[in-house]
Amino acid sequence: MKIFPAIDLRDGRAVRLTQGDYDKMTVYSAQPCGVARRFIRTGARNLHVVDLDGAKDGTPSMANLVEIEALVQQGHAFIEVGGGIRTEERIRQYLDLGVGRCILGTVAVENFAFVERMAQRYQEKIAVGVDARDGMVATHGWQKTSGEESFSFCRRLRDAGVRTVIYTDISRDGTLGGTNLEAYRKLTELEGLEIIASGGISSVKEIEALKDMGVGGAILGKAVYDGKLDLGMSLRAAGDMRDELDDKLPLF
Repeated sequence: MKIFPAIDLRDGRAVRLTQGDYDKMTVYSAQPCGVARRFIRTGARNLHVVDLDGAKDGTPSMANLVEIEALVQQGHAFIEVGGGIRTEERIRQYLDLGVGRCILGTVAVENFAFVERMAQRYQEKIAVGVDARDGMVATHGWQKTSGEESFSFCRRLRDAGVRTVIYTDISRDGTLGGTNLEAYRKLTELEGLEIIASGGISSVKEIEALKDMGVGGAILGKAVYDGKLDLGMSLRAAGDMRDELDDKLPLF
């Protein structure tokens, strides 16, 4: 199972929100690349990066774009990016930078046909983020709730050719209260769809449980930033530790 340490960007800084609330934001670093280097030096091979400004307003932030480009140029990790990606032009911009996968969110609800076309055109380079509040899909940086039931929506995405879904239970995100294991157990029954778990993961036992049930990946956020969950132990539990660390990669 793959582990994706999360780097959420707002105004070019690495931050974390609690339950998607932009008024409950903690700034962890003004240097996202430094955060990424620490993750990579620990053994991470993948990074999950979100433009929170773009997710909220639909207009990608130039400050965040600069940081995303710097993260890609730094190398040493597969990077997936989400937040405000609602046009093919933006997808191409990120892929041309060297981003490994683009995550579509709000647009998947508002323009399902577009997502279907992008999934067919870019295949494994497209994922969809399904953010659930009370079982319904939330949009616009978790600020609005749609009429789409989350599990049914995941099935529709699978049938449309989407290969990867990043599923977040908003009520668990940033709370350190544990993830929704039952939801992921149900989602893994959707054959042909890779599920990446996100939201509330705060123990190695949860990572082991997710791996055992066949979840393809897990995104780690606040628990790692706050020191409650050791990233190295998490990588080993998932079987995703980098074989060799590059001693030439600077720490700062």
